[in-house]
Amino acid sequence: MSTEERAYTCSQCDKDFSRNSDLNRHLRTHTNDKLYQCSQCDKTFSQHNNLKRHFRIHTKLRTDKKECKCSQCGKVLSYNSDLIRHLRTHTNYKPYQCSQCDMTFSQQSNLKRHFRIHTGETPYQCSYCNMSFTNNCYLVIHLRTHTGEKPYKCSQCDKVFSKSGHLGIHLKKHLGVKPHERCHCDKSFLDSTDLIKHTRSHTGEKPYQCSHCVMDFSLNSSLVRHMRTHTGEKPYQCSDCDNFFSQKCDLIKHQRTHTGKKSYQCSICAKGFSQNDNLLKHMVAHTSEKPHQCNHCDKYFKCKSALIIHTRTYTTERPYKCSYCGKAFLSNSSLSKHLSKHTEENPYKISQCIKGIREKPVHGKHYKTHTGETECQCSQCNTDILSEPKVEVKKEQIDNENSD
Repeated sequence: MSTEERAYTCSQCDKDFSRNSDLNRHLRTHTNDKLYQCSQCDKTFSQHNNLKRHFRIHTKLRTDKKECKCSQCGKVLSYNSDLIRHLRTHTNYKPYQCSQCDMTFSQQSNLKRHFRIHTGETPYQCSYCNMSFTNNCYLVIHLRTHTGEKPYKCSQCDKVFSKSGHLGIHLKKHLGVKPHERCHCDKSFLDSTDLIKHTRSHTGEKPYQCSHCVMDFSLNSSLVRHMRTHTGEKPYQCSDCDNFFSQKCDLIKHQRTHTGKKSYQCSICAKGFSQNDNLLKHMVAHTSEKPHQCNHCDKYFKCKSALIIHTRTYTTERPYKCSYCGKAFLSNSSLSKHLSKHTEENPYKISQCIKGIREKPVHGKHYKTHTGETECQCSQCNTDILSEPKVEVKKEQIDNENSD
């Protein structure tokens, strides 16, 4: 097509079209306008052709004279072209290869979506937050985190789901479908994709690499979460305060600080926790076990997270970077402490006085000056002392008096 023929250009992505009607249809992919609604259900579509194709699900109409039925699994499709694409799922035929990497695809549309990973193009923007996506279906799923919509309802119970795949897996439990995907470790899975993810825990395969640092991941979702440590993106906002979070699980944990609910209790000392992982970390304190060993030295650690942070002392990896001065840190907690110097934030307030403390351990020690609570006792004169260093000072004073 010549340049003269491409008279209509998209203002969002510079794509050219020969007809204004084509441009208007394309613009809906950016605005997420869906003008065509199915009369049989609540589904809406941006193009009339897509509505017509969807409507055949309800009417069971077939445009072809002969039925487009898969000879491998018996699935019936509306179009012969759909049947050809479907057959590739059985043959694993993937004729479309990415020019930037070795990945291949059975459909050209999947290649186009994949290619946006290399170009960084994310044309589908969320209207609630700053997140944008390579694919419109990802945007639709993401929007449900804001709206709370769960359109997929289980016909056997009252459970609802935001994704059709989650409903499908859930239904198998009602139908008594036995796991047909089994790993060599005898663990079974209802879904083949879950088996693939699990297998990587044995093989150590990490196909998803961060473009900002040397870290790689076994799951794409893990890479997406990690990327937010570089971009600073925090799409999840607390409805009770102004705090934002990079991960939904962190938001859920934070919201428990407003309710004060502590559902997880230690069976040894009865201490309560709002999060199960904090309980598990606490339980290690009751044992002397340190199962995680450093490959570089003889040190052992109770928690794997502590080992990961320690290992970074032997590498140049500093994944947590200050947005004010560019200084990088081994752990997120170190970055948080550093950031308070820029913001002059003192998050730990003392109710008995107006003093604000930057760090939690210091807050605890200062608080005891108001309560009179003591940590240590001098072995020479039984005097209660607030901190261990002060015990040493007290001992030195007694030794000097005795020598005199």
